[in-house]
Amino acid sequence: MIDRTNVAALIPCYFEAKRIREVAARVKQQLDTVLVVDDGSTDATESEARAAEVEVVRHTVNQGKGAAIKTGLRALAERAGIEYALILDGDGQHAPEEIPRFLAAANETGVPMLVGTRMSDTRKMPFVRKMTNRLMSSQISKVCGQWVPDTQCGFRMIRRELLPAMVAIETTKFDYETEMLVVASRRGCQIGAVPISTIYGDEKSKIHPVRDTIRFMEMMSRFKREAAGAK
Repeated sequence: MIDRTNVAALIPCYFEAKRIREVAARVKQQLDTVLVVDDGSTDATESEARAAEVEVVRHTVNQGKGAAIKTGLRALAERAGIEYALILDGDGQHAPEEIPRFLAAANETGVPMLVGTRMSDTRKMPFVRKMTNRLMSSQISKVCGQWVPDTQCGFRMIRRELLPAMVAIETTKFDYETEMLVVASRRGCQIGAVPISTIYGDEKSKIHPVRDTIRFMEMMSRFKREAAGAK
């Protein structure tokens, strides 16, 4: 039985002093174990997270979202009794109150990886982001060999046995979340989708439109080369 006692939350964050205390406190209402990884913020992110009375690990320098996630997964993989790691952002775009949807899906399906999807109701999603998500999800799903409706969603849950493979991924930036899907798929894992709300506030995206687009294109080219080489 998957429940609040054997699922641990991981919240990677960077310059989230404004929201992290509230987000962490709300997650704590859903799960017994909550780990925040502060990726080298120089504001009050760390102290605000600790004020929510959750566990906090801090990088001394900014290393990238992927690196923050790996730090958290590495720590959780060493803990007995944790069956899944649930990852969500610290900026309020993921509603902690929807965590039970992931627990229910894990109990119903038993799949090793679950990813949130906002694509069932895109009325609140900016048009450009909606089109980008659909295009990227289509391309990444082809690489994965299975349909993942919202590959850009960071709200996801991963079963314990997959954690070492996720920690071993070399990517450390935002493209890490895409590589997680490919690595899981190449291991023969089914990826389930969990409908979640589309939430946008006044937060600013930490994705660099030019640099990270180039990084994504390079990554997709690498995936295609690897697939061709495996034939």
